[in-house]
Amino acid sequence: MSVDVEAETARWLATMSPEQTQRAIDYTHGSHWLILGGFVVSVVVAWLILKSGLLNRLSDWLNRGRARPNLTVFLVATVFSVASWVLTLPWSWWSGWRRETAYGLTSQPVGGWLSEGALSGAIGAVGLAVLLVGVYALMRRAGRLWWAWAGGLTASFMAVMLLAGPVFIEPLFNTYTPAPDGPVRDVVVALAERTGTPSDRIYIYDGSRQSDRYTANVSGLFGTARVAMSDTMFQQGADIAEVRAVVGHEMGHYVHMHPLWMTAIFAVLTMAVFWLSTRLYPVARRWLGARRVGEISDPTGLPVLSVVIAFVFILATPVINTMVRTVEADADRFSLQYANEPDGLASALIKTAEYRAPSPSWIEEFLFYDHPSVENRIRRAMAWKADHPPTG
Repeated sequence: MSVDVEAETARWLATMSPEQTQRAIDYTHGSHWLILGGFVVSVVVAWLILKSGLLNRLSDWLNRGRARPNLTVFLVATVFSVASWVLTLPWSWWSGWRRETAYGLTSQPVGGWLSEGALSGAIGAVGLAVLLVGVYALMRRAGRLWWAWAGGLTASFMAVMLLAGPVFIEPLFNTYTPAPDGPVRDVVVALAERTGTPSDRIYIYDGSRQSDRYTANVSGLFGTARVAMSDTMFQQGADIAEVRAVVGHEMGHYVHMHPLWMTAIFAVLTMAVFWLSTRLYPVARRWLGARRVGEISDPTGLPVLSVVIAFVFILATPVINTMVRTVEADADRFSLQYANEPDGLASALIKTAEYRAPSPSWIEEFLFYDHPSVENRIRRAMAWKADHPPTG
């Protein structure tokens, strides 16, 4: 039987009611504006910290008598991160909890959201401080090419965090258990054996603690890498075909080493960001009225540097999104090739459309989508179905 790709794509999209589709569009368009809103908030927060003179007083106190550059960077970065988290909290509450609750994408109590946010903020503050000790040391010692070395250091740090995440960080927020005995585990193990993925690294976690989104992920590198399915998949009725399609997609990330490739690409991107920062830092310092901070190697200018980096990353959003869309499309192809569940993949994708409008324009997808649109992904799955009819 021949498959009409466009008709099948339209059939799957029509499983969403007009009200569901409009709600997804409203949520997605609002998320686009959050990018700009978040940047504006970060600028205001940086300006407030600069005007307070908090980092300058801390630096002066730490360097009484003799210079302590590494300790100064570590403590200035930690204080800056904590102060930023506190000042940004009202915005984070509205954008990260209140709005998600209003759209029915989380049922997490605000107390749980706040405590997990504080823990995440503390981990991030210490991690960023450690990284910045190295970055500022390179500014002082590596001369005009500090940005190249700093980009490599940042990528290396990212790789270490990816390696450590599943072992030390993720268990602080969720409970991960191996897929239990039964039909789900049986099909996952069979698919793992076919794709060369270790079958003892397939987990189910209580993602419903934080979000009601239908999702799965791959995390870690090398020996710590694992595929994890949120329990929300099963709460939303994932059947065997969906499980095979979704896990096949995540196995594609694992087998094709997408996290490692993204880390290498991120190294080059970070070098470019640091290089641009050396050019834009003096402009941002004047614009923010930061008269008490020195050149870019002065850690008390960290709020200025943070604004510059945030600005550059906003400009780079289409580039980053394109890279991520590319690996996501590759993972879809892997799933179709090895799991061969085009309808299962389409069924799963429809369930993700509640937080990612299914049919954006090409320019919206290019600028804002870090995954191919649901419509395009379903169309590719139906094209695969047309080219690979079942063979009895």
